[in-house]
Amino acid sequence: MKTYLKFLVRCFRLSFVGDYRYYAWMFMLTVFVLLGINAYCKQLVHGLATTGMTDQVSWGFYIANFTFLVGMAAAAVMLVIPVYIYRNRELHDLVIFGELFAVAAIIMAMLFVTVDLGRPERFHHLLLRFNFPTSMLTWDVLVLNGYLLLNLHICGYLVYCAYRRRQPSKLFYIPFVFVAIVWAISIHTVTAFLYSGLGGRPFWNSAVVAPRFLASAFAAGPAFLILSLSVLARFTTYQVPAKAFMTLRNTVAIALSISMFLLGSEMFTEFYTDSAHGASAKYLFFGLHGRHALVPWIWTAIALNLVAMLLLYLPLSRRLPVLQAACVMLIVGIWIEKGMGMIVPAFIPTPLGEIVEYLPTLNETLVTLGIWAGGLLIYTILVRVTVPVLTGRLTYDQEFSAAMDTRSSIVATPTEAHS
Repeated sequence: MKTYLKFLVRCFRLSFVGDYRYYAWMFMLTVFVLLGINAYCKQLVHGLATTGMTDQVSWGFYIANFTFLVGMAAAAVMLVIPVYIYRNRELHDLVIFGELFAVAAIIMAMLFVTVDLGRPERFHHLLLRFNFPTSMLTWDVLVLNGYLLLNLHICGYLVYCAYRRRQPSKLFYIPFVFVAIVWAISIHTVTAFLYSGLGGRPFWNSAVVAPRFLASAFAAGPAFLILSLSVLARFTTYQVPAKAFMTLRNTVAIALSISMFLLGSEMFTEFYTDSAHGASAKYLFFGLHGRHALVPWIWTAIALNLVAMLLLYLPLSRRLPVLQAACVMLIVGIWIEKGMGMIVPAFIPTPLGEIVEYLPTLNETLVTLGIWAGGLLIYTILVRVTVPVLTGRLTYDQEFSAAMDTRSSIVATPTEAHS
């Protein structure tokens, strides 16, 4: 216990150490976090009237980001599968970065649910009425918290074993890894069922909502991992195997193709049948009765995803800058399609035929940016303390001053970065 507490103290101290780029990045994130906290305090005082949500559109920016981040959290399984199912030991350490990202994404997702509550101080009433197993909201609470604990255990145990310079016991983490694989699929499936189970919202009443959620998650999540591993390879001494980028690239290309196919199938069903339930889809893609706020957004998302998919299938995407550009495009495209393009149109028009459009307010946007900044802050700190441990520069039998040397522990020299 004494060694473990010392490990936590050293990690805490190490999180405050870096070069000017690290401090600039952390300062910028901290500023956005403080702006978000200030905006949320205004929301606590004045209620959800500070947001763009109304009686007609009761879910907006917060739930859209929650939906997107639940999928991003499932990205960890895309590194776990090739390592533990196909025994690709070359990518073993990279699983930790996937698990760390899952932790940050789940925390952000739960924060978005929290800020979406009109009266968060009455949250305990939800616990007193824990309608298990009939309530999908109850299932969502269980799978999200369970997935968070699983990832905290896996990455925490592996990092601590690396710190102690000892081989991790398979009994203490391999069973949890396989449970996490199933759990990663379940968190997004349950979230999809939460929507498709609402009979009063025909836009969500489709059997392909869950497969669409999973396909887009397994595209956007690994794409973010590609970007974060690129930063590690560029600015740290950690050696990222080239095979990792190619494995994730192939995963992203296949998942994005499936996602686009399912989107096309959904569009065919909605528009070819021309049923009365297609009004929300018409509003989203073409506008309805002169209202077309989301039309430019959804077509931008489709264009970005198509261009990204084309780049991923071209040999040109083996070059890292092209791969990074494709990843950025598909992340933005999926965020639009799966967030605002999936949540908001279900409320327009209302069951009574009203068309009330939704636009997030500045206060709502600041809260959202604050949560994203907080999640990236957490992920940055976790990665910051993990890299020296995995590279052997921070271990229990070494002096802490060596790990505190930013030049030798985290930041690569120009020669190292070039190589």
